[in-house]
Amino acid sequence: MTFTISFDGRDVPCREGWTIGAALTAAGMRSWRTTRREGRPRGLFCGIGICFDCLVTVNGRPSVRACLAVARPGDVVRTQKGTGHDDLAC
Repeated sequence: MTFTISFDGRDVPCREGWTIGAALTAAGMRSWRTTRREGRPRGLFCGIGICFDCLVTVNGRPSVRACLAVARPGDVVRTQKGTGHDDLAC
């Protein structure tokens, strides 16, 4: 089964069983987070959930590891800036 997820407003093709990180990488994206202090780009690094380079916000939930999160039809994924909590309402 194929479907799409949304990444920063762009439709990204995905296949059943893929992680969000796999879908983003297959779509040619290499970076979807920036570091807190220096704003350096980050994406997949370890691919097994040990590091935190691939963090994204998924369906409003920040700090999701894209390499571990299985993509689901209709997921809304956003670039995470810093801790990802700046965009949350208090």
